[in-house]
Amino acid sequence: MSEIDSLKAQLESLQSEALESFALAASLSELQQLRVNYLGKKGALTEVLKGVGKLPPQERPVIGQHVNATKTALAAALDGCEASLAVKAKAERIEAERIDVTLPGRSSTSGALHPVQQGLDEMTAIFSQMGFAVAEGPEIENEFHNFDALNIPPEHPARAMHDTFFVKEFAEGEQSEPMLLRTHTSPVQIRAMKRFLEEGHEPPLAVVAPGRVYRCDYDVTHSPMFHQVEVFKVDRDVSMAHLKGVLKHFLSTYFEKEVSIRLRPHYFPFTEPSAEVDIGCVFCAGKGCRICKGSGWIEVLGSGMIHPNVLRSVGIDAEAFSGFAFGLGVERLVMLKKGIPDLRLFFENDVRFLRRMGS
Repeated sequence: MSEIDSLKAQLESLQSEALESFALAASLSELQQLRVNYLGKKGALTEVLKGVGKLPPQERPVIGQHVNATKTALAAALDGCEASLAVKAKAERIEAERIDVTLPGRSSTSGALHPVQQGLDEMTAIFSQMGFAVAEGPEIENEFHNFDALNIPPEHPARAMHDTFFVKEFAEGEQSEPMLLRTHTSPVQIRAMKRFLEEGHEPPLAVVAPGRVYRCDYDVTHSPMFHQVEVFKVDRDVSMAHLKGVLKHFLSTYFEKEVSIRLRPHYFPFTEPSAEVDIGCVFCAGKGCRICKGSGWIEVLGSGMIHPNVLRSVGIDAEAFSGFAFGLGVERLVMLKKGIPDLRLFFENDVRFLRRMGS
């Protein structure tokens, strides 16, 4: 076989092989690689062209025509396959992105405040409307604000580890003191009165202090983390009558009905005299039911007149001024108002419960 016939056979074989490869290409990127393999500067067609230089000058134009014809055929085949693959890719993309307009729409539910936060906001708003200023304090407290200033001596059982979360000693300058997670919001009472006096004021002072508190307790009605609202007023000639009037108005407003209340003698180290506050059962209207254990009354909070030692601890003249204070558990009142049987439901984050209670 002559040299020119050998080159023609190579061109025909290359063209046949290339056309078959083009037809089998599954993607545009694969087809582009085939274009480089066959028509590129170092492609198969270029390798064949290297043999043209060995031909006699008079035969070179003849083989050149065959080379051009092969190159044109391959380019045309590549363009055709590329167009076909482009149409196929577009169809696949359209199918993948197709939206079934007959499907029902996706509804988006509106978020809502947690029921405890709702209760905090509602209670704080009621007291704000009564003229009480809102105050806050740190959740990590020292023993002075959480115990000492509130007439709770070192030997008091509330300072035991089974009641209080103590944290690592906290250094302040050259001294260090035990720190704890506050067990009530009453330390805000101390801080608010101290700040009030440091600013050069003197009573009257009326404050509501909502916040998160911590105690070592966990059951159906107790949680190691819960919320309280501390309320107090200091002025001249404040009496238990003022305390009862504020409680009556608040509880009736919160439960959205007229409620009866009673004060039972009790002991709290930071108030004297002290009283537990009961309300007429909001479920049976005082007739007696399972919730109130047949008594017709439900205990809701502790209260009393601020102990003179508490006033003296912040520098208020206990002979000239008096005050009342009470603290209420937010979760307890929310449970009573909304009929929630278990305190732990507030913290389990069951979305079904939160949706139902978050209205």
